[in-house]
Formats: sequence, C-alpha cells, structure tokens
Amino acid sequence: MTSTSQQDLRKVSLGRAKPPATALQSTASPHTPLSRSVNSLYGSPTASFRLDEENLLVFEFGARHMRAGFAGESSPRCVLAYSPEHQRRVGDYRQWAPGYESRPKKRKRGQNWGKDHELWRMKVDEVDLGLVEDKIERLIRNVEHDHLMLDNRQKKVALVVSSLLPKPLLSTLLAAIFTTLQATSIALLPPSVMAVVGAGVRSALVVDIGWAETTVSAVYEYREVMQVRSVRAGKLLIESFTNMLDQSTEQPLTFEDVEEVMTRMGWCRERGNEQQSTDQSNATLVNILPSTVNVQIPFNRLAEPIEDALFSRGTSSSDFDDHDQPLHLLMYSALLHLPQDIRTLCVSRLIFTGGISNTPGLKSRLIKELETLITKRGWDTVKNYGSAQGKREEHFKRNVEKKEMPSHMESNSVKFAEEPKKLSETTDESPSDEPSNIPARDQQPEIDPVVAKIVQQTLQAAGGPQVSREVRAVETLGAWTGASLVTSLRVHGVVEIERDRFLQHGLIGATSKKDVSVAQQRQSFGPGVKPGAGEKTSTLGIWA
Repeated sequence: MTSTSQQDLRKVSLGRAKPPATALQSTASPHTPLSRSVNSLYGSPTASFRLDEENLLVFEFGARHMRAGFAGESSPRCVLAYSPEHQRRVGDYRQWAPGYESRPKKRKRGQNWGKDHELWRMKVDEVDLGLVEDKIERLIRNVEHDHLMLDNRQKKVALVVSSLLPKPLLSTLLAAIFTTLQATSIALLPPSVMAVVGAGVRSALVVDIGWAETTVSAVYEYREVMQVRSVRAGKLLIESFTNMLDQSTEQPLTFEDVEEVMTRMGWCRERGNEQQSTDQSNATLVNILPSTVNVQIPFNRLAEPIEDALFSRGTSSSDFDDHDQPLHLLMYSALLHLPQDIRTLCVSRLIFTGGISNTPGLKSRLIKELETLITKRGWDTVKNYGSAQGKREEHFKRNVEKKEMPSHMESNSVKFAEEPKKLSETTDESPSDEPSNIPARDQQPEIDPVVAKIVQQTLQAAGGPQVSREVRAVETLGAWTGASLVTSLRVHGVVEIERDRFLQHGLIGATSKKDVSVAQQRQSFGPGVKPGAGEKTSTLGIWA
C-alpha cells in the first residue's frame, strides 16, 4: 500500500475526508451508510404499528372553555378559556407591550355581562353564527399547531357537547371541525354519560353547574333518562358577586377582577349557619385585589352571593319558576320524578361537575340540603294536602308506632333478601294486623317467595347488597377523561357523522346506530330483506 492510500484511510478514520468512490458508486449521488431496514431495527417497536393507526382526538366544547387531547390519555393536552385576547386581529401586539397587564381596564357599557368571554349563547337570535365559526376555527388551529402537533394521518374526532345545544350551533361547530382538521368522522358524546364513565359507575345523578345554566341529568345504564335545568349557574353567580363588590368600592371592577375574586375567595356556608354573623372569624376584613383596587370587605360577606344566586336565600318556594329553581330543589325534583329502582341507584351516586362545583363547601351543602328535603317530604309528589294535612300526620304517627310505615329509600332487593326468613316464621292463615284504611301506595307489596329466594342467592354470590340508601357523592375524573376512555376502547358513539355525508346533507346525514338490528330479526321471514337495511337511520338521537 502506498503512502497516499494510507493518508486517505487515516483521514477517513478521523472524519476529515470521504472514502474514495468506487466503480459502482457515483460521487454525484448521496449515499447512506446504513439502510432503512437496519435503521428500523433500532427504532421504537411501536412505531411501525402507529403508522397504520388513525389520530383519535377528543374535544370538549363548553360556553367558556375548550379541552382537547388524544384518546387514551388521562387528562387533556390543553384547556383554553375564551377571552378578548384570543379575538385580536393580525398585527395587534398590545398584549406583549411592557406594563400592559397592570394597566387599569374599564368595564364595557352597553353590552351583556361577559359577552366577550363566551363562545356562544343558547339563544340563537343573539349569536352571529359566522363569527362563532371563525372563533372555533381559530381555536382549533391554535390547538393543532401548538399543543397536538398532528401529522397527515386520518383523524377521527370524539366531540363531547351538550345535548341541549341548538341545531344551528351544532351545525356550525361540526362544519368548523370538518373544515379545519379534515376529519373523516365525528362521534357525538353527551357530557353527563361521559362523567358517569369517568366516575367508574353505570348509573348516577349528574349535577353540572355550568356557566349559563345548571343541568341535572339522571343516567341509568349509560343512558340519559331525565334532564332538568335551571338558570342558577355561574353567570348569575358572578353577577351577584359584582353587585356585592360595587357596594364596597367606588370604582367599578372589570369582569376579570370579579371572576378572580369569585374563584379565589368565594365560599359556601354549612347548612344551619346561614345567619351566622357574630363569629369573630367571619368579621375579619380581607384585602381584595391589592394590585389594582384595594378593597377591604368582611370575609363573611364573600359567602352571601352563593346564598343568593344558587340557593335563593329568603325566597319562598312558590315564587320559583320551572327554570329558576335553586339547586337543591332541582336535584330533589329530578329524583322525585324517577322510577323507584332508578332513584335508588341515583340517590347514592351524586356526581358534581362544572367549574362552580369546586367552590369550597358547595358540594357538602348540596348533600345536606338534599338529605333534609328527603327526610322532611319523603318521596311524595303532593306538596300540600290542605285541610287533610292533620289527618295525614296522624296516620303516619300511627304507622310509626306500629313500625309499619315503609321506608321510601329502602331498596326492593334488600327487602326481598330478608323476606324468606319472615315467611318461614309465619303461616298463610295468620291474620294481618294492617288496618284496612291504609292507602295502597303505603302498603307493603306482596312478596313472591320464588323471586325472594333468587334475589337472596344473587346477593350472597355478590357479597351482600350493593345498593346503598344513603345520600352520598361520587368523585369523577370529568367528561373529557370518560370520553378519552370510551374512544380508546373503540366504542362507537350513538351518533356518528361522516364528513362526506355532512358536506352533502348537513345534519340530516348523521347516522344513529340501533342496539337491535330490525333487518336481522326479519331475515327469518324470507330472503327479500336486504342485510343491513334499517340498521342506520338519519337522526341525531338526543341532539335532535
């Protein structure tokens, strides 16, 4: 080997020169020393599988907040709140100017309170649908580029949206997602059912204290069976805080200042301490917003807005409208109109969601108020008996003394399990001690011994009765987490909307999958029925 070739090899080993080109290798074309097959051996073992998968995205839209992330994750990648800062035009850089945050802001007059902080309103005549679509597209574009960083694979979206959303707003929301993300399909999921999934139960009473209204939904076996609502929610609460703070300061506070006070210092009293004002701790003065407006207010007064807005302190129950009921009466009304078996499951599984539900002391106060209503009224749908009230009280006292008054909250399964023991001790010919004037709704039902024995064996196999008759709450991870779990398990939504059908037919192109196929039931009658006919119908389900 010559000295020149030895110097070339030394330069190659030190990385200062390229190896000389051979007859089979051209110097003009690039060359990779390792082939792609060898490189894939040292890559991620799941990379090859992820290349064929789709992007499963989960979006949750509310009146003031938006959550987005990937299916299978325990928490969303981002939570965005709507504000006037997200509605600036291109080239407006005032928010990055020095001292911009500390500048005093004035309250806007001549418009509805908090309108700039809302994405939409339930009244469609007060909403500009074109502006709402532009806001949604801007939010989705921001999420896609800054938080999710999506690739070119196909995308499927699970959309958690309220079933009370009007059709024009729902159509605008779907159009913005299809246009911006180019998703192949969108599955609609109700937030109440997803909150139940996030709590790990199958049936519950979901109390969603939102921004515009509070909804109480009864969910039985992952299905909404009843839903009632009230306007006593976050918007009315922040207006109550504003009225209280305006009395303590001469300078009117902005929406951001009032919301900060409500979030940091708002609290709820315990039941029975509504009129407590002589305590020394409640008379303590606290400084509110020392950076902008120095206001000193008694700590006891910070609980008054919740009493007025959510519990309607000092107002008679006869003055409430159907959509203006306090939260504890709304929960009791929803449970009262449920069937007995569903009520027994829901009363021991209360789920509180929404941003206002995180107020200290609010959940325990609602539970205590509900327990008091159940103890006082029972499950009687009649509110006032008039002149027969005295006879009714005497009748109940007589039943209590004889221990014959049935418990309204006792589960049928528990009574069936205890009945075989009583049947073995008594005979069919023994006379009954029950008076004949007891109404049918207060009498003990006739027990079938065969059914009682089956229920007893079932309870013994399950380790005892699983239904509790006490009023208690269940913690949930949220509607977004429940939707993430459902989507990751490849569970199809009740309503699925494909992109091509939506662009051609709008909301009419939505398909709802039935639990039982009518076509499969009719195939036994003859070969004339086509397979799959009747499996999908053009409907929006509970969003219709």
